[in-house]
Amino acid sequence: MTSEHDTDKPALVLFRHDLRLADNRALTAAAASGRPVVAAFVLDEESPGIRPLGGARRWWLHHSLKALADGLKRLGTPLVLRRGPMAETAAALVEDCGAGLVLWNRRYEPPAIAADRAMAAMLEDRGVAWQSFDGQLLHDPAALRTGAGTPYRVYTPFWRALAAEAEPRDPIDPPRRLRAPAAAIAGDALDDWALLPRQPDWAGGLRDTWTPGEAGAAARLTRFLDEAAQDYGRARDLPGREATSRLSPHLAHGEITPFQIWRAAREAGPRGGLETFRKEVVWREFCWHLLFHNPDLGSVNFNRAFDAFPWREDRDGLHRWQAGTTGYPIVDAGMRELWQTGWMHNRVRMVVASLLVKHLLVDWRAGEAWFWDTLVDADPASNTANWQWVAGSGADAAPYFRIFNPVLQGEKFDADGAYVRRFVPEIAALPDRVLHKPWEADADTLQRAGVKLPGRYPVPVVDHKQGRQRALRAYDRIKGDS
Repeated sequence: MTSEHDTDKPALVLFRHDLRLADNRALTAAAASGRPVVAAFVLDEESPGIRPLGGARRWWLHHSLKALADGLKRLGTPLVLRRGPMAETAAALVEDCGAGLVLWNRRYEPPAIAADRAMAAMLEDRGVAWQSFDGQLLHDPAALRTGAGTPYRVYTPFWRALAAEAEPRDPIDPPRRLRAPAAAIAGDALDDWALLPRQPDWAGGLRDTWTPGEAGAAARLTRFLDEAAQDYGRARDLPGREATSRLSPHLAHGEITPFQIWRAAREAGPRGGLETFRKEVVWREFCWHLLFHNPDLGSVNFNRAFDAFPWREDRDGLHRWQAGTTGYPIVDAGMRELWQTGWMHNRVRMVVASLLVKHLLVDWRAGEAWFWDTLVDADPASNTANWQWVAGSGADAAPYFRIFNPVLQGEKFDADGAYVRRFVPEIAALPDRVLHKPWEADADTLQRAGVKLPGRYPVPVVDHKQGRQRALRAYDRIKGDS
C-alpha cells in the first residue's frame, strides 16, 4: 500500500454534506499532511439507493458550493466539481490527480454508508491510503446503545444517554493555508449542473430569506444567541416571531456542525432557552439514530401495524394542501411560507402534517415527498422520522388519536394573527376573533374585510370534527388488528 506519509502525492479531500472550512476534520488532516490538497465536491445521485435532492436543496447547494469555492480559493486551492457514483467518481479523481491519500467526513444514511464502503474497498485495492472523520453528528449511532445493547427507540432515554456522555469535543479552526496541487484538475462548471430554477424562476423568496454558506450559518447562530435564545423555551412555538435558530438548512448542508453549535451555546452563558434548544439539536441526532438503524425508515412504517392503515387517495385534498388553499388559515400560511421561503416553522409543520395524514387520511409518504422537494433543510433523517412521528407510525410517535385542531392551534400560537396575515393576505382584514375560522364570520364582517367565502378564500377542505372522527375510526381498525 502507498504510504500515507509520502508527501509528494496529493491528499484528495472529498466534500459531500460538509460544505465548510471550519471544523472540517478531513480538510484539516489534509492540510496537516503536508501534501498538496485537491478539494473535490462529488454530487452523487447515482449510487444505489441515493435519493436525488429536491428542488429547494438544489438551489441552496448551488450557492453553498460557490461560497465553499471562494473560501478554498482564499486558502490556496480550487474546488473541483464532479458528479457520478461515489466509488467510480473517486477512482477517476485519484487517477487524475495521482492522490496518495483520500480523506472524507463520514455520512450516516444507509445508502451513503454503502457507497463510502465501496469507495474504501476500491482505494484499498489500488493501494491508496484513506481516512474518514466525524463531524455531522455529536454521537456515533453504532456505538450509543441502550442498557440492553439495542438501538434507542424513545427520545427521552436517548437524550439522557447523550447528555450523560462526556461533553462533545470542541470544534477545530479552519486551516490557515492549503498547498495547491502542481497541476489543475479538470472539473465541471457549476452552472452546467443546472441546480438553479430558470423557467420559471421560483426562487425569489429563497434569495430574500437565506444566505447559504458557512458565513451565513455563523451569522445566523450569532443572531440567534444574541436575540432569541433567552426566550426560546416559550417563543419557539410562535410562528409570527423569529424566535428559532433557523440553522436547519445550514446543518443539512454541513455549513455548520453540531459541535460548533454546542460550544457556542455553552459559551453564551446562562440563557433561559438554551437547554430546550440543546434538546432540539439532540432530536436531530435521534432522527439520524433511527435512520442509521432502520434503513427503510423513509418508505416503510416503523410501526408495521400501520401497513394496514386505510389511507385514502385524495388528489384534490393533496393539491389543496400543497397549494395552501385548505381553508384553514394556519395551515395555508404554513404551506405558503414553505413555497415562498423553502422553510416552515416547526410548530406549523406539525399542524400541516396532522391535517394531511389525519383529517384527509393521505399517506404520510406523499407529504414527506412534498417536503423533500420544497424544504431547503430536507434531510433523509429528520424529514422521514418527523413525518412518521406525526402520522403515529414512527418511533416515540405522537399517538394517532392526537389530532391537532387547526383552529385552536392558530388561536393559541398565532393569537395576534401576525403569521397568518403575512402569508394569507387575502383575509388579513378579518378581526382576530374570526381570523383562524373565517367561515364563522357573519356576512357584515366578511364584507367589511373584503372576504368572500368561497371565492376570495376557500371554505375548509374538510370539517374538523368530521375529519377527526373519520381518522379515529381508521385508527380503531388497525388497533383492532394489531
